[in-house]
Amino acid sequence: MALTRRAALALAAAQAATPFAARVALASAPTRNRLVLVVLRGALDGLAAVPPLFEPGLGALRPGLGPVAQDGEDGALLLDRGFGLHPSLPALHAMYRAGEASFVHAIATPYRERSHFDAQDILESGATRARAATDGWLNRAIGLMPRQGPRLGIAAGTSVPLVLRGAVPVGSWAPQTMPDLGPDFLALLEQVYRADLPLAAALAEGRRIHETTGSVLGDDARMAPGTRPGPALRAMASGVARLLAEEGGPRIASFDLAGWDTHAAQAQRLRQLLRGLDDLLDALREGLGAEWKRSVVVVATEFGRTVRRNGTGGTDHGTGSVAMLAGGAVAGGRVHGDWPGLAPDKLLQGRDLAPATDMRALFKGVLAAHLGISHAGLERTVFPGSEGIRPLDGLLRA
Repeated sequence: MALTRRAALALAAAQAATPFAARVALASAPTRNRLVLVVLRGALDGLAAVPPLFEPGLGALRPGLGPVAQDGEDGALLLDRGFGLHPSLPALHAMYRAGEASFVHAIATPYRERSHFDAQDILESGATRARAATDGWLNRAIGLMPRQGPRLGIAAGTSVPLVLRGAVPVGSWAPQTMPDLGPDFLALLEQVYRADLPLAAALAEGRRIHETTGSVLGDDARMAPGTRPGPALRAMASGVARLLAEEGGPRIASFDLAGWDTHAAQAQRLRQLLRGLDDLLDALREGLGAEWKRSVVVVATEFGRTVRRNGTGGTDHGTGSVAMLAGGAVAGGRVHGDWPGLAPDKLLQGRDLAPATDMRALFKGVLAAHLGISHAGLERTVFPGSEGIRPLDGLLRA
């Protein structure tokens, strides 16, 4: 549908009232629990992030791709069941030791091919094949919650990813450097559009958003020009966390982190990527404050990577990977999931970590235990066609 001049003016009025172009509408929520989904686009090498240190010949299979032992300068941080954690994730490891983080290894969506686009579509839509749905499973889950306000969901950034798109309105927020509009300009707009109900309503919502986000975030709603990606990501996470922590704020958020397609020079790239992820998780914990105890952060990726190293010091598209859980509501200190093994006859198609856990089982377990989504709702609405996939138990504190 074409955007009319009238609709464009309404949108401009709403956004003009918000100095950092935030499209966030805060809502009175039916739950005090918070849920954050972090999607790692490009396919995380789960064997490097959470290496099975007990596997014989791990170093020979993956020379230079990541930690393969606990010892040494770049040694893995020790986890449950003989697994390790990449040393670039110290904040996440501290959460694990505090019983606030856990992992699900050898996990994958139903997808078994190697296209990023199709795999990400399935990860976000919750369907069994690509382009089978135009909305996301997280939006459908929000639709099953009793809503007391216009928006429970918020996307970090200036666009809403597929997982949050759908019939339920959601917002997005990103800090940026835009000059403040003076009160005289806003007052003039109110006078001009006073008799036009749609435009007046849009402007009023924009002003309310501006006042709410400004009162919550203050000067942190802005970033200095030229901010590096690391600090910028932490600023984004901190801002979203503080909005989630507000009594009348949103309850569900999503983050997109790109760049995880490590075909070459994986070791160096993964160290930097994982440091950024660790910083994001730490900023969420800090920003949520007292509400961290009611929070769950889920980190997922579209598929894993090959067990063996390729000729350019990286890995190629694979299948099984690892998912991460963090938050005060997590029953942490564990590595979940059956382990298929890395022996040649145990690999999928002779090259990939075989998936032992369906990603939908993880999502179902979190949605049921944390947001109270019913079994029928999960199977019929959120993940249609998943009747045989049981929710993972024991992920969260009772």
